[in-house]
Amino acid sequence: MSVIANSPAGARTVLLASPRSFCAGVERAIAVVERLLDQRGSPIYVRKQIVHNIHVVAGLQARGAVFVEELDAVPEGATVVFSAHGVSPAVWAQAAGRGLEVIDATCPLVTKVHAEARRFAARGDTVILIGHAGHEEVEGTLGEAPDQTILVQTADEATELEVTDPARVSYLTQTTLAADETTQIIQALRARFPALRGPASEDICYATTNRQDALTAIAGESDLVLVVGSANSSNSLRLVELAHRHGTPSYLIDDPRDIRPEWLDGVNVVGVTAGASAPPRLVEAVIAALAELGPLTVVERETTRETIHFALPSTVRRP
Repeated sequence: MSVIANSPAGARTVLLASPRSFCAGVERAIAVVERLLDQRGSPIYVRKQIVHNIHVVAGLQARGAVFVEELDAVPEGATVVFSAHGVSPAVWAQAAGRGLEVIDATCPLVTKVHAEARRFAARGDTVILIGHAGHEEVEGTLGEAPDQTILVQTADEATELEVTDPARVSYLTQTTLAADETTQIIQALRARFPALRGPASEDICYATTNRQDALTAIAGESDLVLVVGSANSSNSLRLVELAHRHGTPSYLIDDPRDIRPEWLDGVNVVGVTAGASAPPRLVEAVIAALAELGPLTVVERETTRETIHFALPSTVRRP
């Protein structure tokens, strides 16, 4: 608060959350497509959006990446990249049937959840997947053991859930959920099924947790929070919701063009962060846009430093 108090009269302050923007899984997925374009030229086909950000997708499209919804839009024998969100075994089988060369850009932390789903199902458990219906990551995980997996989205659903054998129940979570809400759902499941088992380490990824913690550190001091990210980005949406739970108005924006002047009326302190799939340059552009409106002091609040790096698939690493 001392930095804010010492700001020049009439100046607006930006509290910049850190960590923010790209995580290791996103950087890896984007690099896979970029390397393939460099090595093989266009077109390189990508099933779904490689990561959930319209600017990232548009940039790769401009370089020759072709994004498709389903594999039947990919020519037989072509190269296709699976997105960071992962796919079900059925999609892998479809790719094999069409003779496609698959380059898997699934985030390793999502791959971990898939492996847990297979392991829990193999020991005979009903697998409860905590997540959001329709999200690509959830669809992929559900596909690992569709006959034994139940999707739960809320604590109320957990409270009313019925399973074949209450003594053989395990849970998994989508990697991009709100940590506090997920804890409530897990608690409801444990109350419902005392024998409930879970993963050895939590499935919500480090980057999601870190960005939520960083936002929590600034939300209470902010009059407004701007979250840079696209509307289909789960972790970005969770940041907006988290700010609201702290009592601070918050908006999701793809870039500075989405900022409405009326949002800033009477606002002295703007919290700024970005979801894990949003490029850092967009945050810089937002700050530049705010600076055009008057004197601006930028204060970065770092809650932790991320040093995780994921290696590229061997196929892409080859020169």
